[in-house]
Amino acid sequence: MSSVNCPGCGEPLDTRSHKVTCDHCQGRFRITALCPDCAEPLERLKACGAVDYFCNRCNSLISKSRVAFSASPE
Repeated sequence: MSSVNCPGCGEPLDTRSHKVTCDHCQGRFRITALCPDCAEPLERLKACGAVDYFCNRCNSLISKSRVAFSASPE
């Protein structure tokens, strides 16, 4: 899974949640999973502890290793 860095200080952010607080600068951010093919936001599917991603525009499942993440101020 790709990582995303804090826009404020550059430290890595945890992408497992939709909303995160940077441990280093205390900035609050919204994490968005994006399709690597069309850059549209992905739908997050959670079942039995597993997380998968689906692109409604491409109409396909996206592997966690291909997901692009974006952080924007909350």
